[in-house]
Amino acid sequence: MSTLPDESTHSSCNHNHGNGAAHSQCTHHKESGESCAHHDRPLQQVKNIIAIASGKGGVGKSTFAVNLAITLAQTGAKVGLIDADLYGPSIPTMFGLLHDKPEVVGKNLVPLEKYGVKLMSIGFLVDADTALVWRGPMLSSAIKQFISEVEWKELDYLIFDLPPGTGDIQLTIAQTIPLTGVVMVTTPQDVAIADVTKALGMFRKVNVPVLGLVENMSHYELPDGTKDYIFGSHGGEKFAKIQGIPFLGSIPIDRAVREGSDSGDPCILTHPDSATSKAIKQAATEVTKRISISNAG
Repeated sequence: MSTLPDESTHSSCNHNHGNGAAHSQCTHHKESGESCAHHDRPLQQVKNIIAIASGKGGVGKSTFAVNLAITLAQTGAKVGLIDADLYGPSIPTMFGLLHDKPEVVGKNLVPLEKYGVKLMSIGFLVDADTALVWRGPMLSSAIKQFISEVEWKELDYLIFDLPPGTGDIQLTIAQTIPLTGVVMVTTPQDVAIADVTKALGMFRKVNVPVLGLVENMSHYELPDGTKDYIFGSHGGEKFAKIQGIPFLGSIPIDRAVREGSDSGDPCILTHPDSATSKAIKQAATEVTKRISISNAG
């Protein structure tokens, strides 16, 4: 899959993304010499696996992942969301589940569920004020447990809310499961785009399809209807054009987004007709379109 250091034995596999089919271009072999058919691939009941990434913290990636998941669930889809930011889990807060714990059935965890979305986060398993002091192998092990030891069952979409950076967690996910694709999230300013450039490069190196880019916090709409481009104008859209990736939309800043994230009542539910919620819904529509195109290819 890549020349990068690889914890996975499937290092040169050209995944057939999105539909759970066997990997038709796999060049590696089992010890017996037989071609690997990936019969033991995890998440076989999941139709589409989507990563939400940014490369940089503070751009609203988790907020977009949460509202995207809820938007997809509102269409009747079966949706799951994995909080893969083990050092800074935010999904418990954003769903108002700070004190809830998942049940254990047999050897597996049962994901929590709210707003029609199945959820798993390290924040459900450790106290909120407990700092995880883990090195890479432990991080990778925890992510693999979220993948293979949680009762996800049938899902149309499983979304991974990735941490900032291009480290062990991103690499583990990219090399453990066949991602349908990744959605990049940035804010318009150059300092954010510099980091999303690195993250985009990483996903390209490991052959993960890029579904497109969302520009978050694109502008603030003033009472008179004019737009204040606080972080610069159209930086994400320009970046997407330069990189040759789809631009999935611009999402404006809205106080209701912050309030909803803190209270566990996402804006897509509390303010469904706001400009921000409409932009999120439009971006979600574009994501599903790109998934259909990726799967068809």
